[in-house]
Amino acid sequence: MSLGLSRRSARIEQAEIRSMSIECERVGGINLAQGVCDTPVPVPVREEAHLGIENGVNSYTRFDGLAQLREAIAEKLSSFNGIQANPDTDIIVSAGSTGAFYCACLALLDPGDEVILFEPYYGYHVNTLLAVEAQPRYVRLHPPRWSFLREDLEAAVTTRTKAILVNTPANPSGKVFTRSELEMFAEFATRHDLFVFTDEIYEHFIYDGRSHLSPASIEGLAERTITISGFSKTLSITGWRIGYSVSARQWAQRIGCMNDLIYVCAPAPLQYGVALGLPRLNSAFYQGLTEEYSRKRQKLCTALTQAGLNPFIPQGAYYVLADVSSLPGSSSKQRAMFLLKHSGVASVPGEAFFQSAEANSTVRFCFAKPDDMLDEACGRLQAMSHKLPASESLTVG
Repeated sequence: MSLGLSRRSARIEQAEIRSMSIECERVGGINLAQGVCDTPVPVPVREEAHLGIENGVNSYTRFDGLAQLREAIAEKLSSFNGIQANPDTDIIVSAGSTGAFYCACLALLDPGDEVILFEPYYGYHVNTLLAVEAQPRYVRLHPPRWSFLREDLEAAVTTRTKAILVNTPANPSGKVFTRSELEMFAEFATRHDLFVFTDEIYEHFIYDGRSHLSPASIEGLAERTITISGFSKTLSITGWRIGYSVSARQWAQRIGCMNDLIYVCAPAPLQYGVALGLPRLNSAFYQGLTEEYSRKRQKLCTALTQAGLNPFIPQGAYYVLADVSSLPGSSSKQRAMFLLKHSGVASVPGEAFFQSAEANSTVRFCFAKPDDMLDEACGRLQAMSHKLPASESLTVG
């Protein structure tokens, strides 16, 4: 027997988000590819994390996280999400929401189990499923409002289907699932006896008067839903890796065992910073997020429109999918590289998010950037078509 990669490892590919970020760094461009969230961390959270280090909160925590953080999460779930959770049994703090999802998949899925995802999908969701040897099944969302057909959802179910994944607000489309859609999922999941995995990491980034609804708050979904979220985006602490899952005790304790095995615990002083900093943030902070990111969304979408790259206006999250079929190239990767070459702005090719035809004509931009960086990127996009050689001009129209 010769040495080689595991079958599991061989199925996983590096995310296009990472590869485009590396290429952007190589050419010295502006990175609107990766959602690193370059905006400032709230002062109370920074202060409390510093105090945690100085006060000696530097050892292992319990496998499910600091008691103060689990209690703060339980309070936030009750007041914001409409979810009642016991902080001692139902909440598992993990290494970011991606870590929480991985542990949930390890605990609840067997090799060969199928999980329904909506397309466009987040690549890390797909790769996590592949890593545990589960099989994704896709239901297409149709632009511009990213609606889906119930018959497509029903057609995705087989005897091997174990779960459905609901990402709301969604990355990359920005779709915010409505109450009627979530109530449909409740009936659907109950009838087919499915788990419901959620990804609600963008729950505070909602636009145009919409509201975030957690699937677990919908009647009939609480017992079968694994709610996954975190603080990376809301608090601009993507590098801290503080996420969590919430579920009924019988699921949570096994998810916690996997979390202990894989991560032991999330960083203790950073847990402390979130636990004590979170209660110091008032409603004005969250309202400010909505206003600030609404403005950033408008700025980027205006620039894309003026550049002839039609944006699909997101309902939530902080990404914009744009139609780049007017750019030279036969694939979204070629078009994203053309865009980087001629504007110095990095995006993510649509092939990272689609199985269907949109993969070749779509790219994703992130607008969670400081204003000066976003202004520079928008200016470059708007100026791009005027600077191209005649042989490479845009074919807009």
